[in-house]
Order: sequence, then structure tokens, then C-alpha cells
Amino acid sequence: MKRDFDLLALGELMLRLSPSDNERIRRGDTFTKQVGGAEFNAITGVGMLGLRCGIISKLPANDLGTFIKNRVRMSGISDDYLVYDEERDARLGVYYYENGAYPRKPRIVYDRKNSSVNKISLDDFDESLYASTRCFHTSGITLALSQQVRETAIEMIKRFKSHGAIISFDVNFRANLWSGEEAKACIEQILPYVDVFFCSEDTARLTFLKGGDVKEIMKSFTKDYPISVVASTQRIVHSPKRHTFGSIIYSAKEDCYFEEEPYRDIEVVDRIGSGDAYISGVLYGLLSHEWDYKRALEYGNATSSLKNTIPGDLLDTDLKEINGIIREHQATGRVSEMDR
Repeated sequence: MKRDFDLLALGELMLRLSPSDNERIRRGDTFTKQVGGAEFNAITGVGMLGLRCGIISKLPANDLGTFIKNRVRMSGISDDYLVYDEERDARLGVYYYENGAYPRKPRIVYDRKNSSVNKISLDDFDESLYASTRCFHTSGITLALSQQVRETAIEMIKRFKSHGAIISFDVNFRANLWSGEEAKACIEQILPYVDVFFCSEDTARLTFLKGGDVKEIMKSFTKDYPISVVASTQRIVHSPKRHTFGSIIYSAKEDCYFEEEPYRDIEVVDRIGSGDAYISGVLYGLLSHEWDYKRALEYGNATSSLKNTIPGDLLDTDLKEINGIIREHQATGRVSEMDR
């Protein structure tokens, strides 16, 4: 069946304010205004690589909401399923991000309580929404925001699944939003509906209390639930400005793991959104290359590594650039210093 979208995602859209360069939040006088949000970050990358994507969220009906809406459109993402909060207390969630430089770690301050997305409900959308996409994505951040958002998200997952959509879910655990025990109890409710599951090794151990090595952990999720694909990132932080990044993908159908040489010594400009960019690449690879897990791994590693070099939450690239990065990563001979 022909669907309007390749990928839709549910999540909060936030205003990000950052002091310039390596200035501190508590000392700097000016902030750069940007847009962020885990699910939006992820689908923006998929859209830049060529698939049709849309965001499901609720924004305040004011100038800040308009700023976010305009950025969504400029990113090539559909705003068909953005709804607006007309109440007097409507507000947009904000977070402040400070870059790190060894030995100082990056810092984040959140100001998101009672933001308009917490009022989102099934009544905001027509039933046709659930048959409009090939794939639906959300994350543990969305489930953790409030009871109302959680109930809405869980019911959306069920409805999208019943209409034949692939369900993608990123655990994306945030200790400032809920406890590991709460996350485990909630997420285990939706895992029977999930097809593509993103979970880091540390989160699997600390939140789901998994034991064994990373491959045993990944496989165990597919034994406990009808999950088709598990992806786990492997990041080594040498310093705030220097990372090594790779990942593992496990296919339950093939009972096979996919890996490649990691991207070493990445020059980190801004790591925020790099995990979401990984999801971009993996979902693009799966959706555009008929579940070619090797290609999905290559796209995921390349998009995440590239995002680390770009300021702000959002990936900024195209398919030509990503394919070139993959070719150079796999090359054994001399690689040109400049793309020209």
C-alpha cells in the first residue's frame, strides 16, 4: 500500500540556547538560538538522505512556536502533524548546552517542565494518521515526559503497528526524567510492538539489568520480545573533543551480527544529536535498501561520526557526502584532503 510518509516520529521539539564557542552558561552574555529534540534530530537526518519524513508534536501558539515550525520546514520535514497549544500557559521547553574542553565536561540545564507537548493527546489527530507511514519512531525521552504523553505515545505505537507500520524505538535513557526502574517497567510494555530497537550496552545493563557481553545482551532482547533488529552504539570518549565511534547491529532473522572498523579520533565540535544521527543512518539504510543490515550499519556510523563535527543538534548533510565518507572510511589507499 502506498503511504504518504516513509517515517513519522513523535517527540518534543525544544529551543536550545548555547553560549558561543567554549564559553560557560553561568558567565556568557549571549546565546545562540537553535532547535532540538531527539526524535526530530533523528528524522531530520533521514529526510536529508532522501526519504519523506514528518514530526508529530505540540507547540505553543506563539512566536517561539512559529520559530520552531519554520525550522522544521527549513529542515525539509513535514509539519502536517504539528498541533498548537492556544492556552495562556502554553510554553516551549528550553535547554541550555555548554561545550566541554578537557578536563571540563559538557553541561546541560533543562527548563522543560509543563511544556505544551505534555498536553498532546490522541484527540489532536485524525485516525488517518496511523495508515500514513511506513515507519514510526519514538524514544524513552518521550515516554518519560509525563503520564499523558506516555499514554498517548503507547497508544500511538499500538495503532501504527495495527496499520502495518514498522515500529522503531530508542531507549535514550535520561536519569533526570525518570529512574531506571520506572523506565524498565514502562518500556517493557511496548517492546512486544517494536521492530527496530536502539539500546546502548550501558543502558541495557543499568536499566534492563542485562548481563553477559554486548552481543549476548543484544540477542537476549530478541529472545524475550519479537524484535527484528537491535542496534547498539560503541563510543569511546578520549576527551570532549576527541571520540572514537562504531556500533553493532544484530538481525534476529539471520541470527547475525554486523560490525565494521570504527571511526577513530573524530574531531568533536558538538556531540549533541550524534546518537540521533546514528538512528538517521540506520533507519535510512533499512528503509531505502530493503533491510540491508550492512548498509544500515555503514550509514549509521557515518552519519553519527559526521554529526559530531557540526554545531547544533541537527545533522546537515546529503546522500552524496555520506556515501563519500563511507567510501573514504573503507579505502585502503591515499585519501584526498579536500572534497573538490
